[in-house]
Amino acid sequence: MIRLKIKKRLFGPQGEFLLDVEFETKQAEFLVIFGPSGSGKTTLLRIIAGLEKPDEGFIEVDGKIWYDSKKKINLPPQKRDVGFVFQDYALFPNMNVFENIAYGMKKKDKHKVIELLRLAKMEALKDRRPDTLSGGQKQRVALLRAIAREPKLLLLDEPLSSLDRDIATFLREEIKAFQRRYQIPTLMVSHNIEDAIRLADKILKIENGKIIASGSPREVLFSKNPSSGFILKGILLEKVFRGTDYLLSIAIGTDIVEITASKEVGETLNSGDWVQISGKFFATVREFR
Repeated sequence: MIRLKIKKRLFGPQGEFLLDVEFETKQAEFLVIFGPSGSGKTTLLRIIAGLEKPDEGFIEVDGKIWYDSKKKINLPPQKRDVGFVFQDYALFPNMNVFENIAYGMKKKDKHKVIELLRLAKMEALKDRRPDTLSGGQKQRVALLRAIAREPKLLLLDEPLSSLDRDIATFLREEIKAFQRRYQIPTLMVSHNIEDAIRLADKILKIENGKIIASGSPREVLFSKNPSSGFILKGILLEKVFRGTDYLLSIAIGTDIVEITASKEVGETLNSGDWVQISGKFFATVREFR
């Protein structure tokens, strides 16, 4: 169980804003912190890990206080018992795959390292150095190293953002399988809608430092009002100008839909923007005689 309430003044593309977040998680829950770049997602993860200090608030994990501004408690990172997977993998170039995974284990156990390598189908790569690995292989090593620590909390910072679609799809399944197998509470930062749908038990949607929605992927990414119509939420992937209007390609859930928008509307949108598609329900009444 994680209980968190923190505030921290930040500076983003639009100027100064306040990261002001409060939430709780359940045991072994996979929580995706979802939102656009510059909204405070990575800073929140670094605060939980102890790599940055909030201005005020508290962090409690399994009944143990990691940070409390009122009680002057601030555990250093090495005492917070987290496994952190960074965007850039942060592997040690002078160590091979086996040594990278074993690094930081509370108790050195070569059999556990071999078991993890076997589960990830990487036994044949155990003696290779990071500079000889592909991006997907490096990401798996970083994930295995974090799991090998047997942390109370696993933190993933955009772990799939630099990988191509096919490799990212494969690694999503591996991440979910490892998280379920070892029952590790996991917080993952992402702005990718597929990460949110495929991995999350619960989503926290953050914009400008505030949680604007919380719930299951369906609850956060879709909203409907049968009495008046429907609203579908998605991410704009691409827009193409066709002389008088724009053709918009939008990711909604696991599907991609295409709609047209006026020139005035299309020019206000950029790839990666959240958009809402709304419509009305109409009924046709026929009179039979």
